[in-house]
Amino acid sequence: MTKQNPAVKIVIALGAVALVAYLVVSSIEQTRLKYEVCMDFKGATHCATATSSSASEAVHSAHEIDCQLLTNGRDELMVCMDQTPSRVTEIK
Repeated sequence: MTKQNPAVKIVIALGAVALVAYLVVSSIEQTRLKYEVCMDFKGATHCATATSSSASEAVHSAHEIDCQLLTNGRDELMVCMDQTPSRVTEIK
């Protein structure tokens, strides 16, 4: 076996630390905003929460969760997704 240069080991270690730091920061950033969205559809109500780095993504995700749980089939899901949520609340 050949010996590795100590400088190569340091570069590899620094690269690994940088990668872990990037993954931690990006994970925290993705869950920065949290919203609760409530939907009324065909007499039923459901509220779901979602987190994201932007308000629109969090609201859309929670809206989609609500509609998936309130509907039966693709046609109803499309109708539900076209409706405005009955309540949107930012959770601090």
